[in-house]
Amino acid sequence: MDPGEIRQLAVIEEGHWWFRERRALIARELKRVKPGRAIDIGAAAGRNTSVLADLGWQAVALEYDSSGAEMAKDRGINVVRGDATQLPVPDAEFDLAVSYDVLEHIDDDAGVADEMMRILKPGGRILIAVPADPKLWSEHDDAVSHLRRYTRESLTTLFEDAGFAIEKVRSWNVLLRPAIAWKRGRASNAGSDIEMVSAPLNRVLHAIVGAERYLPTGRLPGVSLMLRARKPA
Repeated sequence: MDPGEIRQLAVIEEGHWWFRERRALIARELKRVKPGRAIDIGAAAGRNTSVLADLGWQAVALEYDSSGAEMAKDRGINVVRGDATQLPVPDAEFDLAVSYDVLEHIDDDAGVADEMMRILKPGGRILIAVPADPKLWSEHDDAVSHLRRYTRESLTTLFEDAGFAIEKVRSWNVLLRPAIAWKRGRASNAGSDIEMVSAPLNRVLHAIVGAERYLPTGRLPGVSLMLRARKPA
């Protein structure tokens, strides 16, 4: 990701509805999991890494870009700089690997999946989030340096080929998909749409996307896909 984009995200992600709900979903997935060692791959400024630490995990942020790594260090996060396709960590080192909105930026996404398999202990988990559906491609994807958007089949195949046992794949941001598709499809809406909105609108959007925690929307078309899988014991 472009360093400028990372800096922009670091500024808005604390309060922005999209990022707040993603952090809530990470916490929800790990609520009943005994903490161990975790790595946040493509951590940017490390806000998701801090969620892991708050949940009791011994967490490290892996970030390629120097500006993102520096911002994460400024937050007191343990940071390692490196390439996600050649992780600078030993085999079977971690109990959990998290990678949210990273794989779509990397040409060799299969190499990242293989590296996750290598660094996890037997029985270790992964939590993945990626942009969904090539039909939603827009100027936004170009602006944030996406290489692809995933289908449920392509995401599942990616991690099955690496040897993972898939536990769950679900759509996310289903209820707001029509509005987001409309906004991104407007000819006048060139570039990234990652920006802070007014406080009242932010609360409304967070309430809408948060409702998906309790609704059976996981099989419907969404803006993102989320995957949970495990390295066989």
